[in-house]
Amino acid sequence: MSLKISNVSKMYGANIALSNVFIEIKDGEFVCILGPSGCGKTTLLRLVGGFERPSQGLIYSGDTLYSSPDRCVPVERRNLGMVFQSFALWPNMTVRQHAEFPLLQKKYAGIDASKKKSLISQTLESVGLSALANRYPDELSGGQKQRVALARAIITKPQILLMDEPLSALDAELKISMRKEIQDIHRMTGATILYVTHDQSEALAMADRIMIMRNGEVEQAGTPEEIYLHPRTPFAASFVGKYNLLRGIWDHDLFYEESSNLCFQGQMIEPELKKMGLFPVRPDEFQIQKHGNGIPAKIKNRQYCGREIHYSVESSGRLITVYAPVRESYKLNESIVLIKKDGMN
Repeated sequence: MSLKISNVSKMYGANIALSNVFIEIKDGEFVCILGPSGCGKTTLLRLVGGFERPSQGLIYSGDTLYSSPDRCVPVERRNLGMVFQSFALWPNMTVRQHAEFPLLQKKYAGIDASKKKSLISQTLESVGLSALANRYPDELSGGQKQRVALARAIITKPQILLMDEPLSALDAELKISMRKEIQDIHRMTGATILYVTHDQSEALAMADRIMIMRNGEVEQAGTPEEIYLHPRTPFAASFVGKYNLLRGIWDHDLFYEESSNLCFQGQMIEPELKKMGLFPVRPDEFQIQKHGNGIPAKIKNRQYCGREIHYSVESSGRLITVYAPVRESYKLNESIVLIKKDGMN
């Protein structure tokens, strides 16, 4: 089911949580709402879920008006499932009972017992929990608990799935595994997914589109490739791609860096960044050399990360982040120059 969020704002007294948010989400699309804490992403999810109503604007599911300042379709009448950050499992219920719980609503009373039993078995099998059906939450790992929450959310075959930071409580390795699980569930169910996260890697890895939010407003929306390769604002550049924002002067598509007067080619840089005299360079786009025609800098910090070393280098009073291969090792306080791998003269 498609979703249309049209000029939605949400006020809490004098505080603006959301301001004129607009996005159209296609049927079966996986959209990540990405942003730091307090940016309004969970508020937007709650409005779509029907837990609150907007102060301004409209929310449609297909042709059905779900929410407006004067109307709010109750949560139970919205064809959606929700996965919470905290798993929200009951300690006295087994895995099977958690999966069965949504089917106990009145609107599913017409489904006969054998069909319900079959549906529960199919759902538990789809998330890899068949062998754990009789276990209680305290007998499960974090990843298994998250699968229980997913099973409960998808058993009624909702057209919309809302996910509020579902992987934030898991360790790094398990997060990567659960990303694949969620992608499999998306392909299996064909549901429209609205996924809230503050983790850029989650959004880039899973989403069809990403909506970056900041201070209650949409900063940029686009595919992962568009967001990563062509950020439109300083915040989008630094938050997602960890870009270094060099300062200087633009002359059409040529950028002259202020500390070295070196020239960068910048045909693909967004107009807003040009207006601000900024040139974005990702940490992996810089190369460190001991000598040469580059931006003079000094090594201030280094972190060994296995395949690469992350350096913080100081140049003209600012810190620049550079990712370099492990074969290129530099010492603290060593003087170096930074060369952009392409497009610098």
